[in-house]
Amino acid sequence: MPMALAMLGGVLLDAMLGEPRRAHPLVGFGRCARAIESALYRDNRAFGVLAWLLAVAPLSVAAWWLQRQLFEASVWAGGAYAAAVLYLAIGLRSLNEHAAPVAEALAAGDLRSARSAVARIVSRDTQALDAERVAAAATESVLENGSDAVFAALFWFAVLGPAGAVLYRLANTLDAMWGYRTERYERFGWAAARIDDVLNWIPARLAAATYAALGHTRSALRCWRTQANTWDSPNAGPVMAAGAGALRVRLGGDAPYHGVWEPRPLLGEGAAADAGSIRRALTMVDRGTVIWVAVALLWAWAEWTYARA
Repeated sequence: MPMALAMLGGVLLDAMLGEPRRAHPLVGFGRCARAIESALYRDNRAFGVLAWLLAVAPLSVAAWWLQRQLFEASVWAGGAYAAAVLYLAIGLRSLNEHAAPVAEALAAGDLRSARSAVARIVSRDTQALDAERVAAAATESVLENGSDAVFAALFWFAVLGPAGAVLYRLANTLDAMWGYRTERYERFGWAAARIDDVLNWIPARLAAATYAALGHTRSALRCWRTQANTWDSPNAGPVMAAGAGALRVRLGGDAPYHGVWEPRPLLGEGAAADAGSIRRALTMVDRGTVIWVAVALLWAWAEWTYARA
């Protein structure tokens, strides 16, 4: 029960405070990771594994140790610590703050502002996008980041407590830094990419199931079954295909990167993406978060009731 209440507390803290504007721990972690990369970089997988361990293991173990010490000292102290860690690990309000301006600009017919806003959340060449592709890019980002920045963090918090949230968030950050299939990171970043894939495998499918339950379920399941494997990511495929189907919107398709239009599979079905699809995706992630927290609370209450019986 204390951990379930801590989950609720972490989500409420995120809703009230949003992402820290100054001194966010992940900024410091990023600097540390860059220093480790500078010292250890070699064009092989072994050094990539070593760099990953040096970056993630000490902080994860420290989070686990502090978790044990605080809960042994006081359930309330442990719960407050757990809620604070989860608050720093999730990004639900930040997701809304970044995607909502894209929808607002599109609804106002301001394509220039929409392109500028979506450039903050996607890596493609946004100046080459028309209104439909801007909306599709933002909707895709909401669906994928809803899984990565919200549901996966909640999952590992539920499984391993604060230490699980720290482990997942640091691993996900390293994937964003090193997990690229470029000449520099093809081998050095292999471990970061593969470990992130493993940690996201179950949460991504739970997120896809959540989207399916909250939208057009048959369409979501059909798109998940037929389109997920066409995407190059084993976890983004189910999430985005199910999410697009749940929203009954067309996503995916060719996109410009570094001046070149790269082919990508089509996802979803139904109407073209627009401002409404971005807003509905945000609402779906918000409602999914409420459901996940409610399930955690009900599960904890059932266990507590059974233990007292």
